[in-house]
Amino acid sequence: MNGALANAAAILLGGAAGLLLRGGISEALRKSVMQSMGLAVVVIALRMAFQSQNSMALVVSLAVGTSLGVWLDLDGKMDRFAAHITARTGNRFGDVGQGFVSASLIYCLGAMGIVGALSEGLTGDASTLFAKAMIDGVMAVIFSASMGLGVLFSAVPVLLYEGAITLGASFLAAFFSGAMLAEMSGVGGVLVLAIGINMLEVADIRIANLLPAIFVAFVIVYFGF
Repeated sequence: MNGALANAAAILLGGAAGLLLRGGISEALRKSVMQSMGLAVVVIALRMAFQSQNSMALVVSLAVGTSLGVWLDLDGKMDRFAAHITARTGNRFGDVGQGFVSASLIYCLGAMGIVGALSEGLTGDASTLFAKAMIDGVMAVIFSASMGLGVLFSAVPVLLYEGAITLGASFLAAFFSGAMLAEMSGVGGVLVLAIGINMLEVADIRIANLLPAIFVAFVIVYFGF
């Protein structure tokens, strides 16, 4: 689990550095940084989304997945969870709950974490996760400077998510084909795009309701629908 540990540590270190910078950033600059990060997230999301090679699978995954998300009220549950975290920690370091949720989704939705964790679990090669750790650490500096303390908390789901895949790699590798990773990354890119749009305050998309779409994409490719 060296890769997962390195990834989590990079987010913590980068996030801590961003918090130090946050104290010296004016509100106007902080808003501008948030907007620039929103644009960066949009670019990252588009690169992910274009990995999809099956437009119909993408559309069906989003339609069915979003319907499931609304039925389960995932966004409401996520909002209450985020509000609970913020209420417990206060707003001195920003909206901690929303920072945690947004950063966790950005760090966990890409295929790089899955591929890197599978590689380390099967071969012991953690180079992909080490590369992801460097990228996530740099992003954490900017994200925590604009979104606050919650970004550091996102290290926990990243560690659990990548660690679980690493430990279960021999079992999970049989399920993750190249086509499956491409479609899951494509759907994940659409979700990350929604995060970027929200950061830019262009719209208020209920992102949590879209999360089941990733699992629907898995099912569609796995069973060849």
